[in-house]
Amino acid sequence: MNVLGLEFPDALHFHVAHQVWARVDEDGLVAVGITALGIRLSGEIYMCRPKPVGQVVEQGRSIAVVELAKAIVSVKAPLSGEVAEVNAALAAQPELVHADPYGRGWLVRLKPAAWETERAVLVQGDAVPAAMAHHAWLNNVEPS
Repeated sequence: MNVLGLEFPDALHFHVAHQVWARVDEDGLVAVGITALGIRLSGEIYMCRPKPVGQVVEQGRSIAVVELAKAIVSVKAPLSGEVAEVNAALAAQPELVHADPYGRGWLVRLKPAAWETERAVLVQGDAVPAAMAHHAWLNNVEPS
């Protein structure tokens, strides 16, 4: 689906307040990344440093740190779990987060700790356009 010229794939779950997404993969791990709106709000990312494999993260707490033109920002986890894999390509190519946020620009893959209960705060399907449009409005984002 498209909101203000930004893409939000149907198969993903979104944490609107933190502008991150979660995708349950076939192996039961959950891929996590930054939404297209999150990227629009932050600007160009020059460095991306995800938490290391084995690190336990909590929903709403830092899962990665990104360096922007004028700030260093913590990326918040859409759910709790243990980091099972990091996207090693981002060390050399942080621009993948911009170029392909829902594909090659993912940050980490988590072994979820409480998916069934925590996914209740994530938005999916028909609720996504209104939630993202409202978040964009709150942040004065103009259509592209």
